[in-house]
Amino acid sequence: MSDKLTHIDTRGEARMVDVSDKPATERIAIAEGCVVMSAATLNIIRSGNAKKGDVLGTARIAGIMAAKKTSDLIPLCHPLALSKVTLDIDLDESLPGCRVRATVKVTGPTGVEMEALTAVSVACLTIYDMIKAVERSGRIEGIHLVEKRGGKSGDYRAG
Repeated sequence: MSDKLTHIDTRGEARMVDVSDKPATERIAIAEGCVVMSAATLNIIRSGNAKKGDVLGTARIAGIMAAKKTSDLIPLCHPLALSKVTLDIDLDESLPGCRVRATVKVTGPTGVEMEALTAVSVACLTIYDMIKAVERSGRIEGIHLVEKRGGKSGDYRAG
């Protein structure tokens, strides 16, 4: 890990990192988060009776679209030609709620951590949006990077 912020230049100004000299390598990032809700709301999702339609399918598509648009949303992110984005959403009685996991892959000069985190964030927001008609007290929690592989800084796995 570096002891300096890479998006700040010597004058303290924000900048986009120059990755033109970095080799294109395979990079993968996995992020997770969850939407906590009542058991009754989780049952509505499970039954497919949400007023706005297919909650899980819509959240998956929203997350994939968000990963592809990350550079439009996060000012200093590079636009990337993503080769894979998957969103897995599991219904979890122990929360109760939905666990959202995004896996993003690219072959390029920079990583895809922000794309994975953005995918999870937007998928969770979409779930919240689709359940708010029956429950406004839902909570989005624990969005974090689980794992990243590839690149100069090496692999990372959350402990």
